[in-house]
Amino acid sequence: MSSSHQKTVARRRVFYIPGYDPIHPRRYRELYRKEGAAQAAITGYDLTLKPAQASQHYGWQVEATIDGANVHADMEVLVWSDIVRDSMEASIPGTYLQLARTAWIYIASGALRRLMRLRKGPVIAALYPVGMLLGQACVAMLLWYLCWRAGGAVLGALGAWAGFALGAVFFAVVLRWFKAKDGKFFAYYLMHDYAYSAASKGAHPPALEERMQTFQCSIAAALTDDVDEVLVVGHSSGAHLAVSILSDLIRAGRVPANGPALGFLSLGQVVPMVSFLPDAYRLRADLQFLSARDELTWVDVTAPGDGCAFALCDPVSVSGVAPDDKRWPLVFSAAFTQTLSTERWQELRWRFFRLHFQYLCAFDRPKDYDYFQITAGPVTLADRYADRPPSKSRIDVPASKYTSVAA
Repeated sequence: MSSSHQKTVARRRVFYIPGYDPIHPRRYRELYRKEGAAQAAITGYDLTLKPAQASQHYGWQVEATIDGANVHADMEVLVWSDIVRDSMEASIPGTYLQLARTAWIYIASGALRRLMRLRKGPVIAALYPVGMLLGQACVAMLLWYLCWRAGGAVLGALGAWAGFALGAVFFAVVLRWFKAKDGKFFAYYLMHDYAYSAASKGAHPPALEERMQTFQCSIAAALTDDVDEVLVVGHSSGAHLAVSILSDLIRAGRVPANGPALGFLSLGQVVPMVSFLPDAYRLRADLQFLSARDELTWVDVTAPGDGCAFALCDPVSVSGVAPDDKRWPLVFSAAFTQTLSTERWQELRWRFFRLHFQYLCAFDRPKDYDYFQITAGPVTLADRYADRPPSKSRIDVPASKYTSVAA
């Protein structure tokens, strides 16, 4: 952290952009309440949540006393869960069709092979729903086959047809049971997630583009408020949405020269899953543009312990669009194995989905990453990490086959 010319933050607006999540945004308020209280107790500061202001679409207020400074933060979730839910309405046959189409796009384009070279963890996570859904289909087909054979063995030809019909019923019932239990398996959820971006080969769907324009207007309005910092947090898929939203904001001249500091914190990003696709021209252009801007500070935090993220992969450089005057992002690790105690790490290490949200949670051995101090503390994102070097193990070698930024 820089020791001089720091801007003290008394008021902050924070916009959180979730990943591909169909659940109501209240979950993020409750997560912040629970984990913020835990981190405050560990680190030794005060953090209190209050209801949102009437002007906020969905959010909450935070009153914090950190390092002797009182800070007020207005947190707002930029909601697109309704779009996610609409995209998840595919039937069981429709989901298997998505599987075939998505697999073909990633394999035929060469993206899967290049992503695997980059980081195996998130690619394995992407292959998980494929394997799980095919496994579920195999179980259902096996039961169908056994009913068919059993009917034939007991009752002859007529029994074989009866067994075939009964097996077909069991086939449908088994697949429906697996889908009903997807809260444990996450196969359908993850399949819809990857299919959503792959369906347009990396381009943003029209409904999402329209929502992103709304998000941009909310952030632009905050930049005219009497606050010291406007902080945009993009988590998982929300990170690449934030890249495009902020790029559009700057291109439109909506960042006041003497306005609040503008910070962008990307957490657990999966940018290459989209930027490596052939038609992701807009995202690649936005990555290139945002990486060279001085209107904001962009910090990217991931961790090798998060198997769902492209840990320590510079999203601009690995996408092959880094300009000569590249400034951002600052890439460093949340280092779960160091910032979580041995006991806590052992408890969480196989809970992959939970670890993908650890960036929003308390660390019992925190180092220089603390989500609650970043969002409710008295220091801007720029000052907090002004002297922070990037992680030495970051990956910044171009890896994408597709690097064009214009169709």
